[in-house]
Amino acid sequence: MSTKLTPMMEQYLRIKDDYPDALLFFRMGDFYELFFQDAELAARELQIALTSRNPNDDNKVPMCGVPYHALEEYLRQLLEKRFKIAICDQIEDPRQAKGLVKRAVTRVLTPGTVVEDTSLQAKTNNYLCALTSSSSRNEGGLAWIDFSTGHWSGLVSKHEQELWQWMDKLNPSEILCPEGMTVPAPFIHLKERISWLPFSAYFDLSRATESLCSVQGVTNLEPLDLEDKPGLAQACGALLIYLRQTQKQDLSHIKSFSPLNLSKHLILDDVTERNLEIFQRLDGGKGPGTLWHVLDFTKTPMGGRLLQARLRHPWRELKPIQANQETVAFFFAKDNLRKAIQTALETVYDLERLSTRIALNRCSPKDFMALRTSLDHLPELERKLGEAAKEEESPKEILKVLKAWDNLEDLQALLQKSLVGNPPTIITEGGLFQSGYDDELDELLELTEHGEGKLKDLLHSEQTGHDLPKLKLGFNRVFGYYFELSKAHKGPVPEHFHRRQTLVNSERYVTDELKDLEEKLFSASERRKNLEYELFQRLREEVHGLQGRIIAMADILGRIDVWQGLAQAASSREWNRPEVHTGLDIHIQQGRHPAVEASLGRADYIPNDLSLTSQGNILLITGPNMAGKSTVLRQAAIICILAQIGSFVPARSCSLGLADRIFTRVGASDNLSQGRSTFMVEMTETARILRQAGKRSLIILDEIGRGTSTYDGMALAWAVIENLAHKGEQGVRTLFATHFHELTELESSIPGIRNFNIAVKEWKGDVIFLRRMVPGPADRSYGIEVAKLAGVPKPVIQRARELLSDLERKSDNLHKKNSSRAPSQSLLPGLFQNRQEAEAATSKAQEPHPLVQKLQDLELEKMTPLEAMNLLQEWKNTWSDQ
Repeated sequence: MSTKLTPMMEQYLRIKDDYPDALLFFRMGDFYELFFQDAELAARELQIALTSRNPNDDNKVPMCGVPYHALEEYLRQLLEKRFKIAICDQIEDPRQAKGLVKRAVTRVLTPGTVVEDTSLQAKTNNYLCALTSSSSRNEGGLAWIDFSTGHWSGLVSKHEQELWQWMDKLNPSEILCPEGMTVPAPFIHLKERISWLPFSAYFDLSRATESLCSVQGVTNLEPLDLEDKPGLAQACGALLIYLRQTQKQDLSHIKSFSPLNLSKHLILDDVTERNLEIFQRLDGGKGPGTLWHVLDFTKTPMGGRLLQARLRHPWRELKPIQANQETVAFFFAKDNLRKAIQTALETVYDLERLSTRIALNRCSPKDFMALRTSLDHLPELERKLGEAAKEEESPKEILKVLKAWDNLEDLQALLQKSLVGNPPTIITEGGLFQSGYDDELDELLELTEHGEGKLKDLLHSEQTGHDLPKLKLGFNRVFGYYFELSKAHKGPVPEHFHRRQTLVNSERYVTDELKDLEEKLFSASERRKNLEYELFQRLREEVHGLQGRIIAMADILGRIDVWQGLAQAASSREWNRPEVHTGLDIHIQQGRHPAVEASLGRADYIPNDLSLTSQGNILLITGPNMAGKSTVLRQAAIICILAQIGSFVPARSCSLGLADRIFTRVGASDNLSQGRSTFMVEMTETARILRQAGKRSLIILDEIGRGTSTYDGMALAWAVIENLAHKGEQGVRTLFATHFHELTELESSIPGIRNFNIAVKEWKGDVIFLRRMVPGPADRSYGIEVAKLAGVPKPVIQRARELLSDLERKSDNLHKKNSSRAPSQSLLPGLFQNRQEAEAATSKAQEPHPLVQKLQDLELEKMTPLEAMNLLQEWKNTWSDQ
């Protein structure tokens, strides 16, 4: 038997139909309730009780709920689990409603549209992204916005794969894609974050243009640099349309759009950022082991986010790099100033996100108190900077900051005189404002806080003014407040006393003044709550009107924070200012890996020198595992990144030619869920490097070819080095670590290649890693010694040594046998022997042999390594038994 639905449940189902993909929080009095499947899901995820709205009915309606004043914590938990939530509020006063209270969804919360601090990481952006496909006619576009701060940007590309790479680098909380778009296999892990949207409703170019012009206050796309970027304009439009539909209010806090100009930035793709462990370790963890953990001395959320942005997009132009170096050096040289600034910045809250919540009317009194506290130290900060700037010639950036400085005294004064020192969190219960802020409120405060005293004053006035010493004041629910006179009173009763009740021993009276006071007292509490709510909204509007000035100061404080933070890192870690130039040479003296050094300690870390010049811009680095090859490779790239954000670097000295891209291939693992083996991942990343690298790139390659057979791997590694050496006029700056010792022969045949190795020392059967990079190739791999250090059982180590000795003996015998043959019977003496050497060997043949002619006809310089090896194998199969 079906249950007849109440009007309220019918209302719920109508609203729920419009938000099928969201959990509907339905306001009922002091609770937000959920029903049906929403209730079952929320109860399970939030660990709250699941009940029933109609427990005695055969068809029970599952229900759960949370108190309205505790809503934010429950929302935070659900948003962390990537749920979408629709908040349905009562949009009329239930006391004035005629029948069913009107309700409507006032906002939709999604992982990419959060603005509450409890659901956000202070120093990390929370991105909402939108993506459009590239086509034969148009470039694709990727746009992203941090709705909590209003910052947004985007880029275009003809290669959709590149857009997905940038998406992965941004690590968005939520992604908007047109229905039907295919997610490439390497990025399938992003699929759970995607909201699939109809193209015509969200990505249509005309709708996108209309939304962009409306929100940005322009008449066409030209001021936004989007007139020739339709794919990016569509992505931007999708963001705005989605935000309007979910937030259901004005988007005025969104800042001016500007596409990311890649030509001005050092490009670090998602793989490089991950391999260099800039923000998280290779195991996915954060904190120790990352560059961010070592570098971040910022004190404010704005400074932390700006530093992250700088690390993701370092500059590639000298002017901004040198301007920031100069400013960091200014703070580096002034310890007292730096400490004073740090102390002041520690009291500054997240002005960007505060202003956003104020603009969206999702602020609480504590947000205004945080704003007030943040403004307290601005005059002192300005004074300290001004005094330091007068002492010597100051950097231009400091002078710009002081010129644009705004202490916001008017806002500070407003906040000081308005709110009480510790206001309640709920804005509808009163207790928010100080006395003296509003005359009407002062009267109500006087009544609510001193009402009993006023009643006593009125009683005393009647007693003394009319000689009624026995007059009493009473109260009941029927008559309210009244005066009472005993019948023993024989004197006259004042004319303004109106009899209300006669008792056996007394008479009860009221006066007009008493009834007026009673009415004021009864209504004062409710009137005070309503008035304080109105005053709070007026205060919000007034503060919102100053948003531009607040954001400008947030930007200034963020930049100061980054400068002092980089100076503090340099001072604490003993870093030095690098020289950055437009050439290609790189010279690093006593360079260190900052994260490894932080882990080991400065005293235990072995620094290394490194030079890349036109005479040697490809360094081929050999040495055993665990010797430190990867550390040397990574530290070179990290020093380059630090230099190009304007930071000091972990080196005694550094002269660095600007890089436009840094590529890394420093390890891979199987990705079985995508059907991609270690070797496939390795080759995919290598292919991207070979196709995209240019003369200003810096390439870090570690163990290319190890995912396949020895010969295949060696041939591929050789071909990769050869390709990089011959790119452009002098090849591409490359650090290439390998276990293929045969590759070290390339130094003598390819200009620009230099051999280095990580030195080790044997002592009484043990191997000692010296961690020092020295010229020349490594003489052996030390694999068994490394296995011993790693804890491989002793019997296995001993057996491995026996096998190695046997293999080396057989190899020597084979070499002697081949040497005893007539030269005409030998194979090509070495894999890397050139044509002239081969011809010299074959010319000594005493008898003609078919192989001689084939060798003479070869054009080795036109053959790839793989072709050469295949030909050798063919000859071996044909003539090895002859």
